[in-house]
Amino acid sequence: MSNRTTVSAFESEFRRYRRLSEGAVEQLTWDQLRQSLDPETNSIAVIMKHVGGNLRSRWTDALTTDGEKPWRNRDTEFVDDFADRVALMATWNAGWDVVESQLASFTDDNLAKSLTIRGEPHTLALALSRSVSHTAYHAGQIVQISRVLASRAGVDWKTLTVARGRSAAFNTQMGYDANAQPR
Repeated sequence: MSNRTTVSAFESEFRRYRRLSEGAVEQLTWDQLRQSLDPETNSIAVIMKHVGGNLRSRWTDALTTDGEKPWRNRDTEFVDDFADRVALMATWNAGWDVVESQLASFTDDNLAKSLTIRGEPHTLALALSRSVSHTAYHAGQIVQISRVLASRAGVDWKTLTVARGRSAAFNTQMGYDANAQPR
């Protein structure tokens, strides 16, 4: 059986950022997903389109083709041309389907393998690290913008992580005791 300890950790982190993003998006209307906080920022829909496009490009045939695919047009990822929420989610899910499929095929033995992104050599480990960091960056944007838009609309926000002022209760629920001595 091949070792997947590190690859599983990447899978877990990708899942976490997908879950946070989708939990935020579910709390907004279609119009809110398309709203920018100001003229110089991207809407959530545009950020999701970019993340989906990036993941799809980077992880399609990752070990055999450059991560910047000839069919990718990054500039159009920053144009909101969605007909509806279904189309947005299809673009988002297309990227996630590719990265999740590729991750499932990797083992820790693959982490030293070489791949390229825009002609620059990377180990698989570096490419995964960069990709999960890029995804986390945009997930944070999605969550923060969602909270602002929900607040402006007077919508009660459903906290996606530990609620403010509830750390001790969360720790107790998780069976964690900060005063316990390490073994």
